[in-house]
Amino acid sequence: MIHVVGVLTDSPVWRYTEVLAIGLLVAYAVVSGLPTPRWAVPAALAVLMLDAVRTMPADRAEGRGWQVLRPDTSGVDRLAGAEAGLAICWASLTAVAILLAVWHRHPRRRRTTVATALAAAVITGYTVIRISAIWLILAADHRDHPTGADLAGSVIAVSLAVLPPLGLGLAALALATALAGHRRWLASAGAALLAVTALPHVDAAIRAVPLPLYVGDPLAWSAAYAIASTPSTPYPVTALITLLELTAYLLLVTGLTNLHPPTPTARTEADQSRR
Repeated sequence: MIHVVGVLTDSPVWRYTEVLAIGLLVAYAVVSGLPTPRWAVPAALAVLMLDAVRTMPADRAEGRGWQVLRPDTSGVDRLAGAEAGLAICWASLTAVAILLAVWHRHPRRRRTTVATALAAAVITGYTVIRISAIWLILAADHRDHPTGADLAGSVIAVSLAVLPPLGLGLAALALATALAGHRRWLASAGAALLAVTALPHVDAAIRAVPLPLYVGDPLAWSAAYAIASTPSTPYPVTALITLLELTAYLLLVTGLTNLHPPTPTARTEADQSRR
């Protein structure tokens, strides 16, 4: 919570709070009892720890520097958004991929599969709508000003930008389905919550694409104006995303570890009740 407040106010109390939070999750997982295979959860958390170290807030003693902005004369940077999307999602996506590789085999449950398909349709549909809205705005301007913005380059840049967060959303939903099949309901809820964060990550990746100012941020679910910022709380959306991610990681670790693993007899009874 201290880390979330620091993000909200853009004034971190201690720059190592996120690293400490992930470290506490690692300690909790080890003490509570790691599931088989025992390397999976620590490996996923190690990736998150690496990203937490990489994104630590700058030391206040270092002060602030200057940033020089120059007009772009080389056209649209088609990889700018993709690089931003990867920077945002790579750790979560890698952690989900590790856990999914271990728990991908699971009994099929019709209700869970249907719910996952609907959620995947929502995430994919939102992404397609965002791309389409931007394409329509650019196409309308291109008809009036044929020598204006690079239509094809901009659409390609936006399409590449949304791939990492879209991959995170779909992979997290697949993990939620797999964990539900293993009756890891708490961990499944954490994976589903992590899938929700893919929507604002889509918006963030699109905003990293150097689009013309008149495009704005159409249909953005988590645009900066969705939750009003104030001088004392300039980053409410970012703080909310951070809170969702940390909660998702906590649910995943809590749901995948167990202080009292089930005995062989209990597992046999559970298997028979399933039949």
